[in-house]
Amino acid sequence: MASNDSYDLIVIGCGPAGEKAGAQAAYFGKRVAVIERAPNPGGSCINTGTVPSKTLRESALYFSGLGQRGLYGIDYSLKENLTVHDFMHHEREVVEMERKRILKNLELHKIEYIQGQAAFEDAHAVSVGGRKLKGEIILISTGSKPNRPAEISFDDVHTFDSDTFLQMDRIPKTLAVIGGGVIGCEYASIFMALGVKVTLVDGRDRLLPFLDAEISDRLRDRLKELGMSFWFNERPVKVENSASGAKLTMKSGKVLEAEAALFAAGRRAAVDGLALEKAGLAVNDRGYIAVDENYRTAVPNIYAAGDVIGFPALASTSMEQGRVAVCHAFGFQYKQRVASMLPMGIYTIPEISVAGETEDSCKEKKIDYCVGRAHYGNNARGHICGDTSGLLKIIFSPADKKLLGLSIIGESATELVHIGMMVLDNGLTINEFIDQVFNYPTLSEMYKYAAYDGLGNLSGHKMREG
Repeated sequence: MASNDSYDLIVIGCGPAGEKAGAQAAYFGKRVAVIERAPNPGGSCINTGTVPSKTLRESALYFSGLGQRGLYGIDYSLKENLTVHDFMHHEREVVEMERKRILKNLELHKIEYIQGQAAFEDAHAVSVGGRKLKGEIILISTGSKPNRPAEISFDDVHTFDSDTFLQMDRIPKTLAVIGGGVIGCEYASIFMALGVKVTLVDGRDRLLPFLDAEISDRLRDRLKELGMSFWFNERPVKVENSASGAKLTMKSGKVLEAEAALFAAGRRAAVDGLALEKAGLAVNDRGYIAVDENYRTAVPNIYAAGDVIGFPALASTSMEQGRVAVCHAFGFQYKQRVASMLPMGIYTIPEISVAGETEDSCKEKKIDYCVGRAHYGNNARGHICGDTSGLLKIIFSPADKKLLGLSIIGESATELVHIGMMVLDNGLTINEFIDQVFNYPTLSEMYKYAAYDGLGNLSGHKMREG
């Protein structure tokens, strides 16, 4: 084999995990090749999922006027003559910018970018486009793909999964969303903001059951106020597509008709064509590649990171997993672990972010806890930006006031969460919030008043806001 086809690291898949892993290894002088089978780099994060959906969320807020909720008496129905092209314009710009950024990053690190389908020949070799590449270390970061149940007729005209949904050529008047998880709730709220009549169907009895129940209930109530319908404890067993839309028959016998249907219920590792068996690998019973705490698979020189290994399947954590994997593989004394405290950002309308324990998890683990709350409606910045229904909630230990967790629903939740995370990750108490001086007016200062509220609850009376 020619020496120019031998690499220190071969990365299969150029999503968040693959890009950052490759750059990390190249930074320390390793020869790296990154293989991507899709037409563009970035994975579902850039091309079909995270960035497009979050950009569309901002477009929805802009076009609908929902972002000015109640400030100027704006009617937040869909602006007249808005086309799909208008709606997608900013999304296309952002996605293209991110694709160029990734390619530039690879170029700056002198990483060879190879387009094509990679397939293992053995644990140290892969073939792609007629070439055979040999790697000391191989990282699999091929991401995940939507699960497509056999009983559902996906035509990508009326019935979509989360990867094909944004390819629709129209904004439907009615939409059925199957799955009350993160992806389903995000898209349901985005299209509801655009004046689409949305019905959300879920087999469970509540939205996002991993959230604090109070936060989940607030999201449901807010979406219901804005016109969303919910079918809980239901699941479709048959879908029929016609010229006018999709007809969904539920297990209960109920029938739901809509112009478009989005199935956002479950994902699996995207390992088609990799010939994992030739490397001595397989997916586990959950459909993902199993790894240890260092992201090493059952084959010592092969690592895996990102959505291909399953939970938490977030772009933010995938990047860190990729970096940690290559640092362990090559013994770099640099990034040894992914932070123990991970934020969860949910870009619904309103947005949600959480970290650490919830009331539910404390009860389940029998952890003694106390709660402090601060309402956007009592915050000057909350009124200024027009969000008076949000909530910042902290959970702390009554014994020593150590912060245990936080949940936020409302404007800038995904930004605000990081303040609380610094306190959480460093094992500090809620006194940190009281001792700090926050800009006024800001949403950030709600941490101080949530802490005051918590101290009042702890002492059995409400403390005066200091």
